[in-house]
Amino acid sequence: MEKPASTRQLKVARELQKDLAELIRSKGMAAFGGAMVTVSEVRVSPDLSVAKVFVSIFPSEKQGPVMQILQDGNKALRGELGHLVAKQFRIVPELIFILDTTLDYAEHIEELLKK
Repeated sequence: MEKPASTRQLKVARELQKDLAELIRSKGMAAFGGAMVTVSEVRVSPDLSVAKVFVSIFPSEKQGPVMQILQDGNKALRGELGHLVAKQFRIVPELIFILDTTLDYAEHIEELLKK
């Protein structure tokens, strides 16, 4: 079982979420094939070397291509993030993008309830 995140992990995760959301927003929807990309959560490893970045993508039909764009641009995004957080962090964590499917799940439940 995973132990709960420390205060430091939570603070780092919050800062990374804010900065990554801003970076992705600044690129615009055109960079992601017209899809809206939202950073819904960031979880940082105890040693702060890895950040799992949960993203939700709308419309859901574009999830595959957008995840590929994020994976391909991972190194560049990490570099840009490094410039933003250089004063706060010694190392910029490795970014692992994970698709957040909670919106799809909620939509599915809503459809089932309508029937």
